[in-house]
Formats: sequence, structure tokens, C-alpha cells
Amino acid sequence: MKTDIKRIAVFTSGGDAPGMNAAIRAVVRTASFHDLHVYGISRGYEGMIDGDFKRLERKDVANIIHRGGTVLKTARSKRFMTPEGRKTAYESLKAFDIDACIAIGGNGTFTGANIFAQEHPIPIIGLPGTIDNDLFGTDYTIGFDTAVNTAIDAVDKIRDTADSHDRVFFVEVMGRHAGYIALHTGIASGAESVVTPEIDTTIEDVVGVLQRSAKRKKLFSLIIVAEGSRLGNANEIAAKVNERLPGVFDIRVAVIGHLQRGGAPSHLDRMLASRMGHAAVEGLVEGKADVMAGIVNDEIVYTPFYDAIFTEKTINNQLIKMAGILAM
Repeated sequence: MKTDIKRIAVFTSGGDAPGMNAAIRAVVRTASFHDLHVYGISRGYEGMIDGDFKRLERKDVANIIHRGGTVLKTARSKRFMTPEGRKTAYESLKAFDIDACIAIGGNGTFTGANIFAQEHPIPIIGLPGTIDNDLFGTDYTIGFDTAVNTAIDAVDKIRDTADSHDRVFFVEVMGRHAGYIALHTGIASGAESVVTPEIDTTIEDVVGVLQRSAKRKKLFSLIIVAEGSRLGNANEIAAKVNERLPGVFDIRVAVIGHLQRGGAPSHLDRMLASRMGHAAVEGLVEGKADVMAGIVNDEIVYTPFYDAIFTEKTINNQLIKMAGILAM
């Protein structure tokens, strides 16, 4: 059913992800095609509360598709976690005659949007902008591919020094609750082992991998660790291995950190963001609300916020099995 939406607000919230600018561009240009006005909100929910709105025309989003970060800035808002803060945010939207919102972000962003939509009569569609790839309802999230490519590039460089010095490197990548970056990085970089929050890895498992490598006369090894693994972070796991096998291996730790958030988005992330941004506007025009626009099997799908947030997105067990086989 077609709606009478005339003005849309778009904002980015939570952690930044490469491709957010491509999504903003797609939102503005698709809205322009439908003769809709678009307002960008600076600093996410914080800016919404403060009334920090700016009209966005087609020219305002020129030459941003290749840029990392977000031209709208991003923030986390404690005020928006309160009913009073959300009421003020709604009043700001009404002051600018905003009819609907497009929220670009991750789990926390959608949690806020879900609550906000229940309290106030404004349709919202979310775009999955997070490097963690942990949202249900889309095969990949905006920023994931670029983050993995960045991590792989770093691991390739670390491999050179690990090989030159016969060292064991524990390389920590982002992923507090999800191991997608670690698993994809580990497979694509030829690591000996991957430690993620989803896999119940023991210190004996890690030691066993290193000992088997040593028996094959392989004197250097790469272990990829998601920062939120059950076994601990890279420094903690390295310390445990050193305690278990004191002096056996020359162990080093590298934490890639926020490098994974920055940089120009990859081709895949630009395509994902463009398709999803276009789909968000089309969805609002068609009367959709309180859903996330995602891509599953190369098709646009709309998933209710609740399902996107609370349905577990499981890691492909075949990839986990393959990673172990290829590392042998």
C-alpha cells in the first residue's frame, strides 16, 4: 500500500562501518526520484534529541560513495535509552515534519528503533551497518567485507615476519559476540586455527594445533582470535599457551583493532549499501515499517526488528569444519 510520506530522516548510529556513506547516498537519491525530502541527522540518536537536522539534496551526497566512516557522524546515546529522551527525539522529528526514518547501524541501533517505534507513531526501516555481520535477516552486513579484507591484508603482512623469525602469532580481530570476521579471515589467510565466541575451544586444542605444526617442521603459525572468544582475548590465550609450553615457541601478539572499521569500502560493501539504501526508501513508500532491509540469496528481504535483533545468526558449520581441514 502506498503511503503519503513526504519527508524522511536518515541517520547512522553505533559503531561506524565502511559503506555507510554509500547507503546514505542511495537513500537520498532514491528519495529524490520519488520527490521526497530527506534530512540527515548528525550523531545518530543524540542528534535526533538535539534537533541536529540538515536537508540533504542529491549534490550533498556526491563523491561520498568511496569514503569510509559516515558523513553524518555517529554516536551512542544514553539519553535515548530513557523514555524522556525518546519523547524529546520524537518532538524533534515532528518539528521538522519528518514522516519516517531510516536507521543505519547494528544491534543497539535497531533495539533503540524497535522501542522508539512502539512508543511513537513513526515508521522506521533499518539498514544493517555493522562490521560484525551478526544480524539475522541478511547474508552480509554493510562493512563486513571491507573489515575482513583489512584484516586479511594485515595478517598477510604479519605472516612475513612470522615466517622470517619462526614465530607464533596470535592475531586478534574484532568480534565481541560474533566470530564471522575471525572465521573468514582465518580461512582466507591460511591460519592454523581460529578461536571465536561460537566455538568452544580449549587451551589444549590450541596447544595441539601448534604441536602438530611443529611435528610437520612448520616453524611459524598464525592463530586468529575474535576479541570476545570464550577462551579470552589474544593476549590471554598467548599467555596460557606460554604457561602450558614455556619457552617452546617464540610467541607474539598482534591486535588489529580499529583499523578494521576504517578505509574505503569494498565493491561488495558499496553494492550492498546501495541496494539496501534503495530498498529502505522503496519499503517506506510501499508502507513497510519497523523492519530491517537485508539481502538473502541475492534478494531483498524485510525482517522485523525483533527478529533481526533476537534471532541468532549461526555460523556455517561447514565453514568451521573446512577451516580445520584446510589448516592441517
